[in-house]
Amino acid sequence: MNPSEITFQPAARIASFKPYFFAALSQKINVLKAKNIDVIRIDMGSPDLPPAEFIIDALDKSARRKDTHGYTPNGGTPAFRQAIATYYQTRFGVQLDPKTETLTLLGSKEGLFNLSQILINPGDVAIVPDPGYPVYSASGIIAGAEIYYVPLLKENGFLPDLESIPADILERAKLLWLNYPNNPTGAIAPVSFLEKAIAFGRQHQILIAHDAPYVDVCFDGYVAPSIMQVPGAKEVAIEFNSLSKAYNMAGWRLGMAVGNPQVIGYLHTYKSQVDTSHFQPVMDAGIAALTGDQSWLVERNLIYKQRRDIVVAGLKEAGFGVDVPPAAIYVWAHLPEGHTDSMQFCDRLLEETGVSMTPGDVYGTFGKGYIRISLGTATDRIQEAMTRLVRWIR
Repeated sequence: MNPSEITFQPAARIASFKPYFFAALSQKINVLKAKNIDVIRIDMGSPDLPPAEFIIDALDKSARRKDTHGYTPNGGTPAFRQAIATYYQTRFGVQLDPKTETLTLLGSKEGLFNLSQILINPGDVAIVPDPGYPVYSASGIIAGAEIYYVPLLKENGFLPDLESIPADILERAKLLWLNYPNNPTGAIAPVSFLEKAIAFGRQHQILIAHDAPYVDVCFDGYVAPSIMQVPGAKEVAIEFNSLSKAYNMAGWRLGMAVGNPQVIGYLHTYKSQVDTSHFQPVMDAGIAALTGDQSWLVERNLIYKQRRDIVVAGLKEAGFGVDVPPAAIYVWAHLPEGHTDSMQFCDRLLEETGVSMTPGDVYGTFGKGYIRISLGTATDRIQEAMTRLVRWIR
């Protein structure tokens, strides 16, 4: 047989998957740039600002040591896991055992995906918010889960109506995903809702997985809570956090899981078969970030706030329906009157103006008719993007 005639079929569990949206979008943008089109990306949630200098200095100092270049303990060095516990104590007043209730991740996305693999059996149900971060559903599908989507609606503050979930779903559900401050909507959850979620998990014996990478990106005096602050949370919940958005360290791939020690143990065992931990200088820099001076985040958040206000003003002028988000690095807006297809809208906008934003469809059925704008782009470029948008709409 001619080698060129040999074909390999993907495993059934991934055969239906398409490339991640932003990978395909990047290819399209590269084509436009090759035509000398000035593209402004306000689509992907990747911070454009660097970490504080003392964090970079900690990386440099550690990397120059002779004894920091070998393998590190799976699940993170004891010093970094202690730093996670210190951060939770300082930031939220939550006590964690660094050995059994914390775990170092290669970015929180890794942990989000792995959680489904260690909990879900084929036929189990995972309850996923819609709109929501695509990894919640994708990880469940690959694990063989049935996905039950619970809508996040504007009239309910983009909080899921847990009481609307049918009894037969609750009987088979193993996992409920939550994410506040929220991606993509920028919505926040009061502590009263998190308390309700913990009670819900206990009542139905469902693990509550709270994805919380935006808790340190807040505006106008708002301070985001951790679900771990709720009494009894460790019994039924796990929380994922990350240094990506909090400390402008997205490319460093450093995150954490905290909470239920049994689930942390399962994640740790799974990781031991998949990866060989992290580069120690990155974790040493993470220690500096988590336990060092936090005051620089105030100025950083003011920059995001300025960008948020520019975006909100531009969207309103262009006829979008938009609320002012109190946290996270996104603005979620409904298309102007006369526009209904967000995929088509974003494609045309990119082709005709060079402005790239994310269609809400990427985040689920209930994202249709919406767009998401990221604040992780230089302020002057965001202003230019809004100018182009308003001019184009008119």
